[in-house]
Amino acid sequence: MKKKEPAGLQEKLDSLLSYERELRFKGYSFIAGVDEAGRGPLAGPVVAAAVILPENNRLYGLDDSKKVPAAKRETLAVQIKKAAVAWSVSLATVCEIKWINIHRASILAMKRAVKGLDAVPDYILIDGRTYIDKLQIPQQALAGGDGSSASIAAASILAKVTRDHLMQVYHQIYPEYGFNKNKGYPTAAHLKILFSLGPSPIHRTEFSPVKEALKAVAEII
Repeated sequence: MKKKEPAGLQEKLDSLLSYERELRFKGYSFIAGVDEAGRGPLAGPVVAAAVILPENNRLYGLDDSKKVPAAKRETLAVQIKKAAVAWSVSLATVCEIKWINIHRASILAMKRAVKGLDAVPDYILIDGRTYIDKLQIPQQALAGGDGSSASIAAASILAKVTRDHLMQVYHQIYPEYGFNKNKGYPTAAHLKILFSLGPSPIHRTEFSPVKEALKAVAEII
């Protein structure tokens, strides 16, 4: 007997598919959801993902990645990759963030993710209020889209899981900063060690707390 999903999960998925259904009614087929992870941290790259889901997907549990427990995100990331028509993850480096600022670096990472898709989307849904420039594809920015669009939610999860994995790798290189726990975000413990040791090579030196830490360490020396 086929397992029936709880009504709440089915209702949530139906709600998340409303934008995609409307676009398919208008004639669009390959609808890519796009989101990024890592605008706020003091260290590490910003990561973006693009996902094209099949019309009748059954990815129960999709939501804004920040609302999904870490273990569930890992499971969903595997399921998304298996179910997707196409998916892609890309990033903008710490150097690029410094050169062009975090806002533009986030757009660059999202553009790279879209261009990395194996299938060319005919419409793009983007989390937030920013559009991706120089793409000849219709697109719509949705504030809170990672909690209201299945495609964006899927991209949100892939971006978050990928970035968390990267920060685990960076923890092996710079264990003193606790990147395995703080993921580069400005927690109290992270700030304490940052002001004690100064920034690592993957800290974003143009961000105010990192600038202040550099100044503080220079004064001690």
